[in-house]
Amino acid sequence: MDKVFYISEKDKEMMREAIRLANESVKNGGGPFGAVVVKDGEVVAGSANSVTVDNDPTAHAEVNAIRKACRKLGTFDLTGCTIYTSCEPCPMCLGAIYWAHIERIYYGNNRKDAREIDFADDFIYDELEKPLDSRSVPIIPMLRDEALETFRLWSEKTDKVEY
Repeated sequence: MDKVFYISEKDKEMMREAIRLANESVKNGGGPFGAVVVKDGEVVAGSANSVTVDNDPTAHAEVNAIRKACRKLGTFDLTGCTIYTSCEPCPMCLGAIYWAHIERIYYGNNRKDAREIDFADDFIYDELEKPLDSRSVPIIPMLRDEALETFRLWSEKTDKVEY
């Protein structure tokens, strides 16, 4: 059975802020995406896509907002936060949201809407389903025995910060 979520006026307000950031970004030469991270009903951080502005392919709205929120809160763990994003997150952003432990995602436009304006992420989802040796970008394992030393060091470290 599908879960049903109540969307409050506050949720709509937060989404409208993400959409405002996206609109502002388009007007200022950035991409058409915006996001806000919210905790306890208040915006912690908001940002827009700045891929072309910053020459950074990882500078998606969600990633930028997560980075800002983490700096502001002084933590890499955004448990208790919600993200409102003007478009359904791409695979990279979805991964960042999960790694940040954000508890809920609200989005405006969906993947199909993005595809219609030439922002298509389907090829990434398709690639993830393929075996490594069948992907369009070669993924070549090497020096695993040497690389495992780092994992051994991590495993033995007694003062590490788990994440």
